[in-house]
Amino acid sequence: MDQDKHRIAVVYATEQGSTRDIAEFISTELSGRDTIVELADIDHAPDLSRFDTLVLGSAVHNMKFLPSAADYVHAHHDELAQRDVWLFSVGLAPALRGPIGRRLGRIVPRKIAALRDSIQAHDYRAFAGRYDSDGISLRTRLLYRLLGKGRYGDLRDWAAVRSWADTIARSLRLPPARSTTVQP
Repeated sequence: MDQDKHRIAVVYATEQGSTRDIAEFISTELSGRDTIVELADIDHAPDLSRFDTLVLGSAVHNMKFLPSAADYVHAHHDELAQRDVWLFSVGLAPALRGPIGRRLGRIVPRKIAALRDSIQAHDYRAFAGRYDSDGISLRTRLLYRLLGKGRYGDLRDWAAVRSWADTIARSLRLPPARSTTVQP
């Protein structure tokens, strides 16, 4: 019976597609666990009253969620504070290398921490996305190099995303996945 299944909304705000791809992956991972999962971009987010859990992701620019994601949290603050909410972000920081870069990559930006804490989110996780040098200023490319000799391209760690989806599933006491999904 669908009425007895845990209902999860996976909602995302993306600018270049990395956050959408990660949200789709999480949605697929959780769907394989006898749940009802609905995936939506932030502009088409479903009515939260139909869901037990919300997984909300946003791209990070200037150390904060995209405006549409932050506006969503503010607009639905009271409802989110009463729900099981899991937050994730997609940005450059988790991909930084070297001692300084790794340290910076572990810091939760102040504005993201404030959003997380305001709704008492169950967990927050930062993932790396795609980082292409096209259209990036020389100053930003130099800073990226100085902070850890970063590389360009697809920096997403699908094993880390799968592990986090498993953490969500275990916390919700969902049954094991029916089948293993294929890494993108």
